Amino acid sequence: MIPKTNRIESIDVLRGVVMVIMALDHVRDYFHYGAFFSDPSNLETTTPMLFFTRFITHYCAPVFVFLAGTSAFLYGSRKTKPELFKFLFTRGIWLIFLEIAVNNLIWTFDLTYSLNIFQVIWAIGCSMVCLSFLIYLPKKIILIIGIALIAGHNLLDDFVMQGKSFEAIIWYILHQENGLVFGPNSLVILHYPLIPWIGLMALGYLFGTFYQKDFNAMIRGKWLLLLGFGALFLFFVLRGVNVYGDLVPWTIQDTASKTILSIFNVTKYPPSLLYLCITMGPAFIFLYIFENTKNKLTDFFLVFGRVPLFYYFLHVFVIHVFAIVGMMIFGGDWHSMILTAENFSNASLITYGYSLFVVYLVWIGVVLLLYPFCKKYMIYKANNKDKWWLSYL
Repeated sequence: MIPKTNRIESIDVLRGVVMVIMALDHVRDYFHYGAFFSDPSNLETTTPMLFFTRFITHYCAPVFVFLAGTSAFLYGSRKTKPELFKFLFTRGIWLIFLEIAVNNLIWTFDLTYSLNIFQVIWAIGCSMVCLSFLIYLPKKIILIIGIALIAGHNLLDDFVMQGKSFEAIIWYILHQENGLVFGPNSLVILHYPLIPWIGLMALGYLFGTFYQKDFNAMIRGKWLLLLGFGALFLFFVLRGVNVYGDLVPWTIQDTASKTILSIFNVTKYPPSLLYLCITMGPAFIFLYIFENTKNKLTDFFLVFGRVPLFYYFLHVFVIHVFAIVGMMIFGGDWHSMILTAENFSNASLITYGYSLFVVYLVWIGVVLLLYPFCKKYMIYKANNKDKWWLSYL
């Protein structure tokens, strides 16, 4: 039985859906043939199914970040501004710490921390710290800042830096994905440039206004449809013009199917305006459709949506362990799955991997395996609301 809470179920269901889909991408990372050295969105080497497997997981990070902002607003509706500031700032710092100390470890199993990858938890943590200050501004100003960061950051695409100067590193953190080699045993990958993620969380914070208790549900529904179809309309208009909105314009390919893939091949690092339009648009429509829908399927996804951080760390750990066990059983040097800077930089895993069919089987198995653990933790959280530290997990 799902415990009754004051949480908004449609938001938790959406979060749960993208968390489950997220596991597919991470299983592909560890199990698909050539995943360590190939890009599933590379039109020269990909297949429609492989491209779809990657594309569908594009919805995860933006929805995750956006709803983190929404949850912050709903949490703040019961608190004073100073209390909300303290929560956002400390939780943001906590998430940054977890990214560096815990997430890197479970992704790599490298006790020397020679390989450090700054990913979505880092982006959420940094965005929360920024949001803790933004909440003191008028909502209209937050709206302007959020839109400007999302819609305007592609103007910076042509500004590219190189090297390891202080200015370059700051730019990598803010807008340009890059890897930094500090020696044979030290590699840092800045995967999630922050500018658009900060803007997305700020807009997610304002989005929480639609879910205040006194907000008219019919008006909320109209806004969800307007935002959803508006974002999709903007995507197709800008993609059709093919001048602005993404780092890589689409091109006509040698087949119709690959041309379609080119149109939908949008940039995630950092998330382009078009990337956010094509991902957030359907998310708003999803919230409209599932506003009052409750059944066994929504209850299933609800479980994962209510324990996102617990699920995130647990699923990466389990997937990584399964990959090592798979190498032990089916052959290969399992030590290569200890992802050190050296392993990550050489070709030891170039011939490793399984078919997409195996990837999907492992994905389903991981999700089903984690469900009872997540459900128990969800119930524990619901029955122990007095424990303040649970809000940080």
